[in-house]
Amino acid sequence: MDLKSTLQADLQDAMRHGEQTRKSTLRMALAAIKLAEIDKGTQLDENSLLAVIQKEIKSRREAIEDARRANRPELISQAEQEISILQGYLPAALSPEELESLAKAAITEAGASTIREMGQVMKILMPKIQGRATGDQASQVVRKLLQ
Repeated sequence: MDLKSTLQADLQDAMRHGEQTRKSTLRMALAAIKLAEIDKGTQLDENSLLAVIQKEIKSRREAIEDARRANRPELISQAEQEISILQGYLPAALSPEELESLAKAAITEAGASTIREMGQVMKILMPKIQGRATGDQASQVVRKLLQ
């Protein structure tokens, strides 16, 4: 079963059990997926679905920061619950050692030796780590290795 089907099945399950937070979170995620599919004009593949889920998590983290500045603990709690629900649909995160190993392999594959070639390395690395590490984490590791 692909990720989108899993999200839809879990949404129905949450509706049956009256889980409001889970239901609203899954609806928002499915709406974001539908919007991405409309923008792209085709069904999303598994990596693209994971990217949408990561984007949703990132927006919740930004909402937490805004809520902290506004001193709104109830919004922080809500966003944290949504993040934990969405993270359940991502594959296991890479350890720093695994990420560094994949980055070294991408650097070798790209033949990169300077920070100017970071874009080529990231182009190779990102599909390999999709859903298992953020772009920020990957760029920090690649930047460290190329310096």
